[in-house]
Order: sequence, then C-alpha cells, then structure tokens
Amino acid sequence: MIMINIDKLIIGFDSALRTLLTPAQTLRPVPGSDLPEGELTDVDKQLSAALMRVNHVGEVCAQALYQGQGLTARNETVQQTLMQAAREETEHLAWTERRIAELGGRKSFLNPFWYGGSFAIGMLAGALGDKWNLGFLAETEQQVGAHLASHLQRLPDNDEKSRAIVSQMRIDEASHATMALSHGGVELPLPVKYTMKFGSKIMTRTAYWV
Repeated sequence: MIMINIDKLIIGFDSALRTLLTPAQTLRPVPGSDLPEGELTDVDKQLSAALMRVNHVGEVCAQALYQGQGLTARNETVQQTLMQAAREETEHLAWTERRIAELGGRKSFLNPFWYGGSFAIGMLAGALGDKWNLGFLAETEQQVGAHLASHLQRLPDNDEKSRAIVSQMRIDEASHATMALSHGGVELPLPVKYTMKFGSKIMTRTAYWV
C-alpha cells in the first residue's frame, strides 16, 4: 500500500497554485530572445499564439504529471528524478507564457482542468510501480517531441522567435525521455500508447481554441 506523506501533499498543492496562478520563472535565457521580431500578419500572430497556447497547456500538464508521479513513486531516486524534470519543465512554462504575451494571445481557460486531470493520471502511473512510472514518462516525452516537431512545420516562416523556443523544448523533452529510460523505464503496451495519443489529440485540439 502506498502511503502519501502529508508534506508532499502540501508541496504538491503549492506547486499547483504556482503553476496556475503565478508567472513561471526561468534560469536559462528564453530561446530566441536575441532575435528580431519577424514581420507577422494578424493571421500569423493568431496561428502562432494558438500553437504556443497548446504548448503552454502541454507544460501545465507536464508539471501536473510529474508532481502526481513523484507523489506516488516508491523509489526516492525516481522521486528526485521526476522533481528535477518538473523543475526543468517550469522553464518551458515560462518561455511559452512569455511568447503568448508577445503575440497578443492568451492562455487556455481550461488550465485548471488540464492540471487536475494530468495530476490524477500521474498519481496512477506512479502507483503502478517505478518501471511503469518511468516508462510512462518516457512515452509522454516522446509523444510531446513528435507534437513539437509538427508545430515547427506549422509555425509561420517569419516567426523565428517561436521556432527557437519550440526547437529547444524538443531537445529538452528528448533528454527527459532518455533520462527516464536510463533509470529503468520500460516500453508501454501499444494499447496504452494509443490511448495516450488519443487523449493528447483531444487536449491539443481543444486548447488550440479554448
């Protein structure tokens, strides 16, 4: 039986409030911050802002997943690995948040819903055992990497600032996937992978508009 420390619950609640209500912080410079703003039409800006909103939602979900997984992970090393990944994902949250503002866009109205659902999924993944927990993390990051690659194809050609952010995020996600596998993560069954992809499609298509 998994016992959840009350201190971890408090930390998790604090993390949720910080993710949803306060501006995220970054230690690294925002990728592309030294690039000039490209000449974007209103349609280009709307497209870029919508895509970056989807990416921001993905980072909100990542924060929740890692917090939930870390809460129920059995191994202390796995817990620390998940928390470290969550801290690194916070930078992605900051980058996408800033870019949305620069483009005159807005964040998703459904962020609390995305966070709550992802937190519950993360807790379930952690409860299944560390090898499946890490396998879930790896598969999540691999799917996110493919999703980011598609955004690089869809972003307006002149939006180099958004491209720089998405490109660096893609590199970081690949690193997280490798990290999870190196710590003992296993490949998930195909039905689980397909279910994750289906859920991701619903999230991305909804967040594009709402």
